Amino acid sequence: MRFEIMRLDDIDGAAVDSTVVDAASVNRIVQQAASIGQRIYIRPADSAAR
Repeated sequence: MRFEIMRLDDIDGAAVDSTVVDAASVNRIVQQAASIGQRIYIRPADSAAR
């Protein structure tokens, strides 16, 4: 399964950029974001988003 991870702006919460990753990468990205206080949004990726 693949997930879209969007980095969110600290001021208004708007999506700044996004990337699609496999399930194995989600944990690493969440840990990195938590360590620097970065806001992210994670959702299952559409099958067309590759």
